[in-house]
Amino acid sequence: MKIVLATGIYPPDIGGPATYVHNLAQEFVGRGIEMVVVTYAGVSDDKWNVVHVWSWGGPPLRWWRYARALKKHAADADAVLAFSLVSVGMPLWLAGLRKPKKILRLGGDFLWERYTDCGGTLGLREWYESRFWKIVSSLARWLVQRLLRTFDYLVFSTKLQEEIYEKHYRGLPEHLVIENALPAPTPDPSTAAAARPDAVGRGEGRTRHAPFRLLFLGRFVAFKNISTLLRAMTELSGVTLTLVGEGPLQHLLEGNVLGLQLADQVTFRSKVTSTERDILFREHDLLVIPSVTEMSPNTALEARAAGLPVLLTEETGLSEQLQQGMVVRKLRTQEQIRDAVQEVMVTYEHVVAEAAKLPTERLWGKVCEEYVMLFSALINPLPNPLPSKGEGRSLQ
Repeated sequence: MKIVLATGIYPPDIGGPATYVHNLAQEFVGRGIEMVVVTYAGVSDDKWNVVHVWSWGGPPLRWWRYARALKKHAADADAVLAFSLVSVGMPLWLAGLRKPKKILRLGGDFLWERYTDCGGTLGLREWYESRFWKIVSSLARWLVQRLLRTFDYLVFSTKLQEEIYEKHYRGLPEHLVIENALPAPTPDPSTAAAARPDAVGRGEGRTRHAPFRLLFLGRFVAFKNISTLLRAMTELSGVTLTLVGEGPLQHLLEGNVLGLQLADQVTFRSKVTSTERDILFREHDLLVIPSVTEMSPNTALEARAAGLPVLLTEETGLSEQLQQGMVVRKLRTQEQIRDAVQEVMVTYEHVVAEAAKLPTERLWGKVCEEYVMLFSALINPLPNPLPSKGEGRSLQ
């Protein structure tokens, strides 16, 4: 079986989608599957074949180059798993590949993210229910609908997005939900508890720092609500914040830090390796994710596996099972973020204890197995192996 993973971002890029594709590729290779990654990202040192596509020149030229790469590397593939509706979906359509089954994994929403880039403040579900979506976005909705129909199958990362799409888009391809992985617990070698199998070195030995250390790790884009987090920092004494990532809002955020006189409290870091990320998890007290809507935050799951407490927006697509051990609150406004952080600080001992509990096991091997089942059913179809058109199910 030959599988091509077609993605926009990939390590060394920062972001949940990049980590997701890399981990999935690693699992596929471990199962003896012939595997190619096509990406706009920079040079990778992975052992498998990673094809780099130059991203300069604007969308049409970028898509044309990506389509050429797909024609070269995916024409003989059994399946192409795409991770972006537009930046990958358009080149895949232009490539006109006949043999491979085309599958789209949806972990975000292109139109809603562009809306937030333009200053929109509605959450994903609110936006789809708004008059703006029903009237102004009718053409965009038609275009997205047409693009979705070019795929043989859709994979949603959350039930939330699946329900929204079933309601607002017509004639969807067959689809199901494959939730993100919850990585295996990672021991903290700096604690004595690391040698204890019941603790797995995950919470025992973690003490609150002074000042209290917040961590944000992800893309600097509008829907992440980082500017509001910075305003909340002006009301949080004895608290520091480390912003790890990059993105189009970086210069704006750096200006906000100076304008709000937060230079002594807020620091920026760019790309980090997985080892450096694990060190950051040990050095901080709380991972905060205040997004307007956060569909399936891979970073939250990685922090959870490391035993780092997580403060997550309640507007998330993570199932209750995957939310276990996290503090989930309304984090839309400055006041809500301030109050939630202060709550965690006051109850930190309890929060750490909850984060230290062993999570429900959902390893990358399980996620890989669910994809392999899907590929096999599409490549060698049997009677009714998958949901009928217009129906979804979860593989968990």
